[in-house]
Amino acid sequence: MGHEVSLYYKPQARRAMWLTALWRGVNVSAMATFDPIGYVHCDPRYRYEAPRQGVLRPDNQAIIELAAGCDYEQALTGLDGFERIWVVFELHLNESWHPLVQPPHEGAPKCGVFATRSPHRPNRIGMSCVRLLGIEGLRLRIAGHDLLDATPVLDLKPYVPYADAFPAAVAGWLEDVTVQRQNVIFDPKAAEQSAWIRQHAGLDCENFAHVQLTQDPTDGERKRITSGDGPDIYVISYRTWRLDYFVAPEESSVTITGIRSGYTAEDLVDGSADRHGDKDAHRAFLHRFPVPPTPINAR
Repeated sequence: MGHEVSLYYKPQARRAMWLTALWRGVNVSAMATFDPIGYVHCDPRYRYEAPRQGVLRPDNQAIIELAAGCDYEQALTGLDGFERIWVVFELHLNESWHPLVQPPHEGAPKCGVFATRSPHRPNRIGMSCVRLLGIEGLRLRIAGHDLLDATPVLDLKPYVPYADAFPAAVAGWLEDVTVQRQNVIFDPKAAEQSAWIRQHAGLDCENFAHVQLTQDPTDGERKRITSGDGPDIYVISYRTWRLDYFVAPEESSVTITGIRSGYTAEDLVDGSADRHGDKDAHRAFLHRFPVPPTPINAR
């Protein structure tokens, strides 16, 4: 069965597009449907867990599992000799698009979606150049990706340097953007809390912090960031968790100083509604990492 990828056109625009295609003799039904060749298996599940570009998280690994019974074993012949491959995939979580988008650079003006890498596009098709670590049967192990778990994969192509690399090419409005990347550090306590949450709640706070805070770590307009209890101290929300951090602009660094529950004591009373199904994990976290009482002179 075909997989519908293009869902965004307004009825009038879609009708006009269909009529134009029919007038030109295009098989519209074939043009509008695709069959995924496989799916991605990886830890990130939510859009805010994926880096803006895969090269920003070069060690993030994933598995692409191709469908059985389609002769894809033969289709993979020779691909294992390439260091990098292109992955063409569906941006399956996106349900709308906008002709003008705000680039993910603080202070940058809006641009047309076709002049950006925004995932919110008329046809929700993405492509990423990733490192190919190995192939075992129908499973491809990749690294340096920006994919999410259960992403439908539409095609694979080898990365060919002589045809795909143009390092001297002009990069439009990006030529005027200065990107200041931060070194994200977890202090020992925060690292221990992050490891606990990954094991018991299934969320990767370390990856999230690197994805969200490596660039524009104080941008509260685009991210769930609020000011903390002092200069250069901030809090970012990761689902129902809160990461406290300190920004040192002169050192271009962000230090995660602690992670805490986003629930109040009243929220965690036994029998309270559990919309996200994670309150038991928060209760266990508070038992493992109890919150010290507030000093009297700080109340």
